[in-house]
Amino acid sequence: MQSPTTQSRPRAYLRREVQFGLDLGVLALAFALAYLLRFDFEIPPAYLRPALIQLPLVVLFQFSVIALLGIYNFVWRYVGMTEVKTFLRAALYSSLPLLLLRLGMPESLDLFRIPRSIILTDTVLAYGGLLALRVLRRAVSEREDRSRGETRAESVRRKPVLLIGAGRAGLMAVREIRGHGDAELELIGFADDAIEKQGSLIGGLKVLGTTHEIARLAQEYDIQQAVITMADVPATTVRRIVESCDRAGIPVRIIPSYYEILDGRVSIARFRDVQIEDLLGRDPVRLDEAQIGALLTGKSVLLTGAGGSIGSEMALQIARFDPQRLILVERAEGALFEIDREVRELWPRLEVHALVADIGDADRVRAILDRTRPHAVFHAAAHKHVPLMESQASEAIKNNIFSTQILADAAGRAGAEVFVLISTDKAVKPSSVMGATKRVAELIVQDLDHEYPNTRFLAVRFGNVLGSAGSVVPVFKRQIERGGPVTVTHPDAKRYFMTPSEAAQLVLEAGAIGEGGAILLLDMGEPVRILDLARDMISLSGFKPDAEIPIVFTGLRPGEKLHEELELSGEAIDRTSHPKVFIGRLEARSRADFKQSLATLRELVRRGDDETCRDFLDELVPEAVLRRHAEIGRVEFDSPSGTIH
Repeated sequence: MQSPTTQSRPRAYLRREVQFGLDLGVLALAFALAYLLRFDFEIPPAYLRPALIQLPLVVLFQFSVIALLGIYNFVWRYVGMTEVKTFLRAALYSSLPLLLLRLGMPESLDLFRIPRSIILTDTVLAYGGLLALRVLRRAVSEREDRSRGETRAESVRRKPVLLIGAGRAGLMAVREIRGHGDAELELIGFADDAIEKQGSLIGGLKVLGTTHEIARLAQEYDIQQAVITMADVPATTVRRIVESCDRAGIPVRIIPSYYEILDGRVSIARFRDVQIEDLLGRDPVRLDEAQIGALLTGKSVLLTGAGGSIGSEMALQIARFDPQRLILVERAEGALFEIDREVRELWPRLEVHALVADIGDADRVRAILDRTRPHAVFHAAAHKHVPLMESQASEAIKNNIFSTQILADAAGRAGAEVFVLISTDKAVKPSSVMGATKRVAELIVQDLDHEYPNTRFLAVRFGNVLGSAGSVVPVFKRQIERGGPVTVTHPDAKRYFMTPSEAAQLVLEAGAIGEGGAILLLDMGEPVRILDLARDMISLSGFKPDAEIPIVFTGLRPGEKLHEELELSGEAIDRTSHPKVFIGRLEARSRADFKQSLATLRELVRRGDDETCRDFLDELVPEAVLRRHAEIGRVEFDSPSGTIH
C-alpha cells in the first residue's frame, strides 16, 4: 500500500503536466489569433507558410520565458499583484527580443520575420490568456472551498462576525476562513475607517461602516463577535476598538501579527484574544536583515541563559538567520530541554548543541568556548529579581559580575567577533543591588574591549520584558484568576516595557551595528504606568477594575524606583543606522583601579558578607544609591515581591 505522500506525487506531476499543456495551447491559440485578426480572418497564402513556421518557435520561446521567471512555482490560490507583475515582465522579456529580431533580420530570412503588429497583438493575447487561465483556476478553487465550508456548517449554528479592517490582512483572513477556517463563523462584513472603502465589496464582503459605528453595526446585524483583521495595528487603535466593542457588548479577538504569520508559527485565521501587548503602544520592529545576516548566517553562535524568557526568544530569532551552529547554554536543564526541542522542531536541519553549564564555572566555560569557537556570543543569563537580590547581594555579584567576566574573557581568548551583554535600565543610577551589578558588568565589557581588540564587546540596555519569568504580567494574571486583589506598589510607578520578540530582534540588530566598548540603548517608547497596566489586564480578563477585582497598593519594595531611566546624564548618546537603537558611550575609568576594585569585591563575596558587599558596590558605582532597609532579609511571597515591576 502506498503512503499518502507517494500517492500525491503522481497527482502533483499530473496537475503540472496539465498546466503545461493548457499554457502551450493558450500560447499557440494567441499567436494564431493574432495572425487572424491582422488579416481579418483571411490569411494570404504568402503569410500562411511563415506563420506555421514561426508559431512553434514563438510558443517555445514564450514558454521558456515564463518557466525561467518561476511562474510555475506560484501558488495560484493566493495570486496577487506580485504575480501579475511577473507576468508583465515575462511579456516584456519575450516581446522585446522578437521586435529586435524583426528589425535587424535581413529580408532573405523573410520566413522568420514576424510582423510588428503580430508580435504586439500576440503578446497581449498570450500573456492575458495565461493570466486569465490562472484567475479562473483560483475562482474554481475558492468556489469549491466555499462549498466544503457550507457543507461543514449545515448542522452548526453559525456566529455572526464583524471583521474590523478591510485591508490586505483582512482579505487574507477572509480567504483563510472560507477555505480552512472555523465553520461556526458567519462573516457579515467589514468595518473600516477609509472613506473610499465605504459600501465597497472586498473579498465578497461589504464594508458596512467605520470603527466608530461598531455599536450600531452590532445591533443592526446581530453581531456576536468582532475580529480585528489588521496586522501590526497601532496599539492606540486596538485600545479604542476594544473599548468600543466592550461598550457594544460583543467580545473582540485579533489576528496574529505578520511576524508570527511569516515565521510559520500560525495561520492568519488563527484568531487569539487581545493581549496586554496589543495595548502598550509598541510599533512593529523593522530589522536590517542584511546586517544581522552578515553577523549570524553561516556563523557559530553561542547563547547563555537560553532557557529564559529573553534567551529562548533570542534562540528562535537567531535560528531564523541560518547560523552554522547554535550553542545553547543554560544551567536549568528543564528550560534547556524545552528550547532545544522547539528549535529542533522548527529548524530540523540546524546544528544545535544544548549544553548544561553554569557560567560561573570558569573551567567549564573556557572548555566550551575553546571547543566551539563561536563567532558571536550573546550573554542573557543573569539574576534579575530586584527584591531577592537585595537580600542576597553576594549571589547577585557572583552571577551578574564575575560570571560575566569569566564568559567575556573566554570569548576574547577564543577569538569571538562580538560579545553582547544584555543589560537593563536598572543599571542607570542604580538603586538596587541587581542594577548596580549590571552596571559593573557594563564596565567589565568596556574594559575587555581594550584587552581584546579583535573582539567587539558591547552591552545592550533595555527595560522590562512583558510576560518574562518573574515579571509583573504573569503575577497580575494569577491574581486576577484568583479573584484579586491585584497588588500594585505605587499609583505613580512607571516602567518601560517591550515584548520578548521585539527585545530579541533589537538585541540582534544592536549586535550587528554596535561598536566595541559602547552601550546600545533600545527605544522603549513611553513608560507605562503600572496602575494602568493592572486596569487593562483586569478589563481584558472580562472584569471591571475596582468593582469586581480590587487593586491594592503595597508600597515600593527594597531597591525599587518610582521611575526608571535608560541613560546617564553624563553619557553621550549617538544615533545608529536603526531608528530604535542608540549608542551611549561610557565615561572612561582607570583600568588599573577598576581591576583592583574587582579583586577587592571578589574577596568580599568569598567572605559572604552581603551588607559589606552592598557598601562596596556603592563606592564602585558612584552614581548608585543603594538604599538601606531595616528588614533587608525579608521577602514577602504573598505579595508580588518576587517580581520586577
